[in-house]
Amino acid sequence: MDLAQLRQRSAAEWEIPVQGGMRVPVVLYGSRQLLLDMDEKVREQACNVACLPGILQGSFVMPDGHWGYGFPIGGVAAFDPEEGVVSAGGVGFDISCGVRCLLLRVTAEDVRARREALAEALAGSIPAGVGSRSKLLVAGHVMDAMLRGGARWAVEHGYGRLEDLGRIEENGCHPHARPEFVSAVAKQRQEREVGTLGSGNHYLEVQRVGRIDAPALAAAFELREGDAVLSIHCGSRGMGHQIGTDFLARMAVDAGRRGLALPDRELACAPVGSELGQEYLGAMRAAVNCALANRQVLTHFVRQVFAHVLPEASVELLFDVSHNTCKEEEHVVAGRLRKVFVHRKGATRAFPPGHASLPSPLRGHGQPVLIGGSMGTGSYVLAGAAGNDQRAFSSACHGAGRSMSRHQALRRWRGQELVRELAERGILIRSPSMRGVAEEAPGAYKDLQAVVDAAEEAGLARKVARLEPMICIKG
Repeated sequence: MDLAQLRQRSAAEWEIPVQGGMRVPVVLYGSRQLLLDMDEKVREQACNVACLPGILQGSFVMPDGHWGYGFPIGGVAAFDPEEGVVSAGGVGFDISCGVRCLLLRVTAEDVRARREALAEALAGSIPAGVGSRSKLLVAGHVMDAMLRGGARWAVEHGYGRLEDLGRIEENGCHPHARPEFVSAVAKQRQEREVGTLGSGNHYLEVQRVGRIDAPALAAAFELREGDAVLSIHCGSRGMGHQIGTDFLARMAVDAGRRGLALPDRELACAPVGSELGQEYLGAMRAAVNCALANRQVLTHFVRQVFAHVLPEASVELLFDVSHNTCKEEEHVVAGRLRKVFVHRKGATRAFPPGHASLPSPLRGHGQPVLIGGSMGTGSYVLAGAAGNDQRAFSSACHGAGRSMSRHQALRRWRGQELVRELAERGILIRSPSMRGVAEEAPGAYKDLQAVVDAAEEAGLARKVARLEPMICIKG
């Protein structure tokens, strides 16, 4: 990115002032090097988002920002309920893709002693990859019940524990889901996908708690150096993709009928209060519940594996966060508390200490922010920072962010070679697709440490602990 077009606000905050059709400035978070490494398309897309009706305060880009569909990945934008719009491209195709972190209550050495057996058992129990099918058939009225109930539905059907729900956004269930606005095709695609990992950058990973950056926060999150945790990264699978496809087409037609001039067709949107806007929100919330149910069922499968292979483990939920959503939230805008619709695409909600929606054991410390890395470099746990409600509507980064396309990665790496190299470093990879492993090569991602350092420098979130990969199940 050409920094000459930016005004530097601080060491990790940059601005593109209002110009042309922009209604608000663009605010980008990141170090000088991260900004230099961002594709010029990120700047263009963020400026286009700043032109949308009813946008409030700014068009924000997180430190892991990169080019996406319409909105940049790592993009955040909030809209006025009366004058603003909702955009399917501002949520993305993998609705409610997110990360769930589970505390295992055993050490990494305990895992290492049985890692081969664990790797094989997890790979055998967790359906992963393109076209993977679940042990569950969810269809008809059961499908609609799952779309209304989310993780709560899963727990009620024996997949998990009641106490899990308090450690999930929305307490495991978005209350305003509308399954009737989800197409029959979308439902059909999901019938055999509840309890599957999917492909691409999705994974299930057993990790070692490495360096602790904030001892008091780590203690509050019950993270101890040398302990083992397990992270699950996946979303709403085929249903979310189909909902995105269905509504982007409808929004493009509707925008033309309304005479809504869009700087990019990929920014197709509808007024929040319109019939189409409300239908999309209802369907999107159903997909959020689908994703929450999916991660809950996968947690149940994980617990079954550990009960058999490492029964001394106690698999307990730290937190579950999504990073592809549009949520109605209360934020202070121009000195006044008001409801707004916050789009986070490849960005994580990161509520600060004291926020009323956080479970009481965590409320005084800030929301856990779970940052997915790559299978060779590690991940991070952050915490929402005090004062971040004044920055990007309490949002933070969601991962390392790609530095090269999947096609570029395929030309550079071979899956089998990566599996061998990582095994030599003590990281076991299990995947049905060596192509998928190559596409997700660690070298295809940005420097995770630089991304989380910038997030902390910008005041978005605080670093808590780094997580090092031990076993990775990939699609």
